[in-house]
Amino acid sequence: MKQHIGVMMLMVTAVVWGSGFVVTDIGLDYFNAHQLMAGRFLLAAILLLIIFSYKLKQINKRIIVKGAILGAILYTGFVLQTVGLEHTTASKNAFLTAVNVLIVPLIAFAVYKRKIDRFEIIGAFTALIGIGLLSLQSSFTMNIGDILTLLCAVAFAFDIFYTNKFVQNDDAILITIMQFVSAATISVIVVLVRGDIPTSVESGGVYAIVYLAIFSTIVAYLFQNIAFKYTTATQGAIILSMESLFGMIFSVIFLHEVLTGRMIVGAALILLAIIFTELKPTFGKKQPNLIKPDQNP
Repeated sequence: MKQHIGVMMLMVTAVVWGSGFVVTDIGLDYFNAHQLMAGRFLLAAILLLIIFSYKLKQINKRIIVKGAILGAILYTGFVLQTVGLEHTTASKNAFLTAVNVLIVPLIAFAVYKRKIDRFEIIGAFTALIGIGLLSLQSSFTMNIGDILTLLCAVAFAFDIFYTNKFVQNDDAILITIMQFVSAATISVIVVLVRGDIPTSVESGGVYAIVYLAIFSTIVAYLFQNIAFKYTTATQGAIILSMESLFGMIFSVIFLHEVLTGRMIVGAALILLAIIFTELKPTFGKKQPNLIKPDQNP
């Protein structure tokens, strides 16, 4: 029963994150990437501290360290993704971000020396072809936005991997709170150092920040981090990859993006690669969980 609840929470997260690509694109009409992130993370951190103030006395050094690590990874991923979105489309941003699912097994190999099997190799090559169709221009080059988005996929792969690891033996809500306090602190410092404090704020920008803070940040990450107590990193990754599909759908509906046949084929190959790689136990011997029991950092 708990596993089913975890799956449903991750599905909600995927839908919300899919809509987040569109809202972020709209928010970039009012703020630059660093301002937008500082706004969403700061508001999310404040709201989480207020809502779960009764739990703060349970925070210990281990949770603070785990939250700080996840917050730094999260900030890195979002800054690459959001700056990348300034130079590419929301639908391409969504699908290139989804490549993080294919990177999770590579992290497992690097950290725990887990063998990479043939399904993951086939999936990686399929995704590579899809990325080429989706992003390569006629001159066989990728624009800077697509490159930054691919780098963000690496950061989010680490976020998935270590979130699944960290929440096994500690309170997922407290880790989430510290994660966003960390991300908010980093993002505000960056804005201050850059001298990017906005002098005026329009209502459209405020709505974007509120939506991203409440739904794409608080609701989505609480659901993700709690759900990872009842699912493996592999199960979570495949469900969360559906955000790319929802991102494309919302981009077409609300941003009126025009998708070419080549882009659709590329996106389909990336999604197929993710599903094929993560459903490999269906085709052969069941694979062990990617994550070992939690260890104190």
